[in-house]
Amino acid sequence: DRWFKISAYRIGGTESRRIAVLFNDCTEARQSEGSLRASEAQMRLAVDGAHMGTWEWDLDTDVLNWSARNEELLGYPVGQAVYKYDDFRTRLHPEDVSRLQSRIDACRRDGIDLRCEFRVVWPDSSVHWLSAFGRLQTDSHGEPLRMVGNLVEITERKRVEELIAVSELRYRRLFQTAKDGILILNTKTARIVDANPFMTELLGYVHADFMGKELWEIGLFTDRAANEEAVRELREKGYVRYEHLPLQSNLGRPVDVEIVANVYQEGPQSVIQCNIRDITIRASMEKQLLDQATVVEELHQRKDEFLAMLSHELRSPLAPIANAVQLLGLQGKHADPLQQQSLDIIERQVGQLQHLVDDLLEVSRITSGRIHLRKEPVRVADIVNGAVETARPLIEHHRHQLTLSIPGEPIWVSADAARIEQVLVNLLTNAVKFTHENGRLWLTVELDSRRPPDTAQVLIRIRDNGVGISPALVPDIFELFSQSERSLDRAQGGLGIGLALVQRLTELHGGTVEVHTSLGEGSEFIVCLPTIPEVAVPVPLVQPPSARPAGRTLRVVIVDDNVDTVTSFSMLIEALGHEVRTAGDGHSAIQAALEFRPHVTLLDIGLPGLNGYEVAKRIRTYPELGDSVLVAITGYGQASDRQASQDAGFNHHLVKPARLDQLQEIFAAAGESIDPRTDTA
Repeated sequence: DRWFKISAYRIGGTESRRIAVLFNDCTEARQSEGSLRASEAQMRLAVDGAHMGTWEWDLDTDVLNWSARNEELLGYPVGQAVYKYDDFRTRLHPEDVSRLQSRIDACRRDGIDLRCEFRVVWPDSSVHWLSAFGRLQTDSHGEPLRMVGNLVEITERKRVEELIAVSELRYRRLFQTAKDGILILNTKTARIVDANPFMTELLGYVHADFMGKELWEIGLFTDRAANEEAVRELREKGYVRYEHLPLQSNLGRPVDVEIVANVYQEGPQSVIQCNIRDITIRASMEKQLLDQATVVEELHQRKDEFLAMLSHELRSPLAPIANAVQLLGLQGKHADPLQQQSLDIIERQVGQLQHLVDDLLEVSRITSGRIHLRKEPVRVADIVNGAVETARPLIEHHRHQLTLSIPGEPIWVSADAARIEQVLVNLLTNAVKFTHENGRLWLTVELDSRRPPDTAQVLIRIRDNGVGISPALVPDIFELFSQSERSLDRAQGGLGIGLALVQRLTELHGGTVEVHTSLGEGSEFIVCLPTIPEVAVPVPLVQPPSARPAGRTLRVVIVDDNVDTVTSFSMLIEALGHEVRTAGDGHSAIQAALEFRPHVTLLDIGLPGLNGYEVAKRIRTYPELGDSVLVAITGYGQASDRQASQDAGFNHHLVKPARLDQLQEIFAAAGESIDPRTDTA
């Protein structure tokens, strides 16, 4: 197809009938117009897609022609834009007017393109950033005619740039003022590219001394191989931490540091940041704390050893006193009332002193974790009755009335009966001490009705109507050495460890203990223990000794370096009708055993010369002494002490002061085992 432009006109005047027709081929022009329209459409699409507005400014008339997009960028309603430059200038942010004007002047003067970023204020007072581009057009003589250009909104970009600038400023400020050393490394080369001022202060070098170096070259690692291994691990994991790395300043001062290093992206490449903290003071304090902990541990061990030694030293004088009391007890029916009263007083006070010694040892075992429970199925009633009998002399002495309430149906627990009895004795003793004369005590055993049968627990309540406990003391009542305000008279006595033992022993059995109290209204302690199903064959708390005949006269050797102990034991055992020999050291003990051929040897462990263990071992080497019953009587009563005596060949291990019924049972058993045909001295 071809396009033509046709023109027709008359030839020869108005009367002429001739018409001239001119055919002008305009195919190429039409094609050019189509291309131009397509080009304009593409341009419009590009401008609209870029959110760009176009403008034209006639410099002679000062008229501005805006595209619709420009009107939006300037905050005008469509069709209401200003058409004069001066009107447009009123929309500029006051701080940007002179800067934009100077750029326009330079463009008109020098013929350069206009490039400028500025702010405009919309009618709603919001501020928006615009970027303007303009180009000057001139006439044939080079005189400026107009400027054409475009506008683009850059508000979001400027906001992001401001945030980045603030972030960079903040980072730089932190980098410069941080009180940790900071090194920035190139991840590929592992060489330092920046160091903060604190790093230079830490080691005494200038900034340039760090640049381009690897970490091992400033002393952070022992050699290049160690440095490369650390960098390799960092590249793989992205994070590493080292503690207690030694450094030296340029003056040779040792610096103990820790390093936290991580890899992060910085623009197109990744970098390594090492934060280096001087922990010299902290390391010194840690060492000091470690040394103090070692000292405390040694003191703790010495304290345990001291308590064990103290209990031994206290039990040594207790033994002759207890022996004398038991000896006087054998003569009780012949004593007058005054003597009997004195005997009762001594017996009670010896029992109290022995109770305190036992508590000292027990708390030492618990705090050091050396306590061992011998759990077995036991009836709660048996434990309670044993505790009541132990505490009864003290209860009767203070003329208290005890109300005991125990269910008829047996309640079973898995427990070390002696330990739980110790718990109840401590609580009963406290109740007695803090209740005035002629007071009332209640001991009640019941199942916890709040719990389902499969998790049943027994509650043992010990209540009194005594003085109660101060509210300020209750939160720490079960702490070691916790006591109410001490008075000069120390009327209530005690070491402040009884309730601590109560709680620890109860917890070792999987139970709890709690207290309810008010000043002047008494106290109630509740021991809660898990129960077990009923056991088919009852196991009594203490196996009763079998009935034994009075037995024959025995030969007994007593060995102890304490003269009063030897004397009191001799008097007591002779009063029982037996023959006695004594010795004060290990060698004399062996000599007496070989000469006297004793049926029973009561042997102290802590002897001068040969100790009791060595004496026992040597006695066991003599065939003629093979049937002799060796009884260790000592102030040491821990499990390890009992095992040691058993390994040395002892048959029995009694803790001072030994009870008369214990000795009588041993003597009766020894008497039954004697063969008259071979029994010669």
